[in-house]
Amino acid sequence: MAATAAAASLMPMATASPTAPVPNSSLPLGVRFRPQPLLAASRRLLLPVPRASSWDDSVAGEEEESAAGGEDDEEDEKPRPEPVASSEFQFAAPPEGYVEPAAFDELPPESPEDVAAAYESLYGPAFSGETVLGNNVYEVKVVDPIDMDREQRPNDDFSERVVQVNRVTKVVKGGRQLSYRAIVVVGDMKGHVGVGVGKAKEVSEAITKAAMNGRRNLVTVPLTKYNTFPHRADADFGAARVMLRPACPGSGVIAGGAVRVVLEMAGVENALGKQLRSKNPLNNARATIKATQMMRQFKDVAEERGLPMEELWK
Repeated sequence: MAATAAAASLMPMATASPTAPVPNSSLPLGVRFRPQPLLAASRRLLLPVPRASSWDDSVAGEEEESAAGGEDDEEDEKPRPEPVASSEFQFAAPPEGYVEPAAFDELPPESPEDVAAAYESLYGPAFSGETVLGNNVYEVKVVDPIDMDREQRPNDDFSERVVQVNRVTKVVKGGRQLSYRAIVVVGDMKGHVGVGVGKAKEVSEAITKAAMNGRRNLVTVPLTKYNTFPHRADADFGAARVMLRPACPGSGVIAGGAVRVVLEMAGVENALGKQLRSKNPLNNARATIKATQMMRQFKDVAEERGLPMEELWK
């Protein structure tokens, strides 16, 4: 009876197809199980396959598994590119006529003129107004007004005229903060003028800041050969309104307040000006600047109309 039972247990194993799919076929290659020869009549041992230590061993192991696994393992057999050694890589040949540049420490030393020309080509002319490339560029040198005395003003052709200095108060949580506000008109008496405002704890610092602000807001006033306006103009700024009229030679500047200061600093010698509304000096000064920017020279109007200067008044 025992022999008959052993023979019956061995019959399913003998009739099984040798190409049947291997259990756990979805596991990675390194942890799949391979059937081993039958060690006992009643059981079969399944042992893990160790991971291949090299490329050839892994390829050989895959070939054995594909032969034992059957059709299900054919999908795992994918061609892999052969490794390329680093010694086989070659750089492209340089083009004809290529000359390798010299190292930076082997180049001849550069002169200060060469360095200045290189910087100027990248960033423009020097801030001082001098150039090494031949361009006659003039720029107003702006000095930081912080901690600067009145004697340390920029050395340029612009003059300053103080229009008003007021004490202003700022209310904060701890009390009031007192400071001074200055209105300064800057001009060169040649048609360039600007109005600036500055605030500081001291009067001198406020005037200096206002002068710097006026230099940053310069405008050009159109003038005729008699140093007067080419035509009349009116302008508003806030609640202020200013009227400007040209005058014949010898009339002088007939105006008052901030309008007179702006016209004199611009170089106007014969003109009429009138403040029509508010008497605020700052608004009247800026209204005067706005009125001068509304004026145009006769040659500009003639060019726009396509007429010569002689036929402009016909």
